[in-house]
Amino acid sequence: MRALVRETTLEPGDLIYPLFLCPGESVRREVSSMPGVFNLSIDEAVCEAEEAAALGIGGLLLFGLPETKDEVGTGAWDQNGIVQQGLRAIKLSSAAKKLVLIADVCLCEYTSHGHCGIVAETSEGWTVKNDPTLDLLAKTGASLALAGADIVAPSDMMDGRVAAIRAALDKAGCEDTPILSYASKFASAFYGPFREAADSAPQFGDRKTYQMDGANIREAMREIDLDLGEGADMILMKPAMPYLDVIRAARERVDVPIGAYQVSGEYSMLQAAFARGWLDRDRAILESLLGIRRAGADFAVTYFAKDAAKLLA
Repeated sequence: MRALVRETTLEPGDLIYPLFLCPGESVRREVSSMPGVFNLSIDEAVCEAEEAAALGIGGLLLFGLPETKDEVGTGAWDQNGIVQQGLRAIKLSSAAKKLVLIADVCLCEYTSHGHCGIVAETSEGWTVKNDPTLDLLAKTGASLALAGADIVAPSDMMDGRVAAIRAALDKAGCEDTPILSYASKFASAFYGPFREAADSAPQFGDRKTYQMDGANIREAMREIDLDLGEGADMILMKPAMPYLDVIRAARERVDVPIGAYQVSGEYSMLQAAFARGWLDRDRAILESLLGIRRAGADFAVTYFAKDAAKLLA
């Protein structure tokens, strides 16, 4: 009877599984702050993709750790970049027809300074240059789409990047490639473990100048409107748990697909509680994801995707 009258459902197909790709072969290096999450060489990532497909998971979100970094993040748009190679390999695997492949579009993993855009010195210190960064993000989006990404997902939070990426995709003949925009990505303490996983910690300063103030829900709605106006096809909210009200407000405001990212800090603190026996692991995993769906998200990006899919089977 409970199942019959259930208002919100959670299925494996509602879940997106993030993967961190790194150079080498047979590499499976656990992230110390994220038990069960690994830096994976491409051959290992293909194995993960095939397992995810077998579990009925909806898709993958791919991040890259390049062999080398520079001031402008050249590896992000290199046709032989780590994510581009990963996309082509997964597309040749048995998982290709069962998974949506989403590629993160950002520069922080590829820049030597760890920021999401071009950095310039000023009389007052340093600043991230918004407009010069747009061309690099556009090239990155087109490169990933040409390599096989089904969806490109800009997470940088530069103003105007959706329009720039849309124009670059169309010019490259990728008119049908949709954009999943991180439309409201808040400056958050919950990103800490991710920066170890992606080797993307800023070498100086922080990202508060271009990520959103967690106090501002009306501003989040304006950012969503701007990105949709520039051509975003769907939006992603990040983090999830501390911002469930933002997911709900967005759901009531727009009718495009909405995703929410259960970020690294959310994952790690639950894992820490599980390790100490403070929470029932299986119930807490599913409850946390059901809450994201109930708030209004159509899908959830989560490091628990495989665990949840097995529990839901």
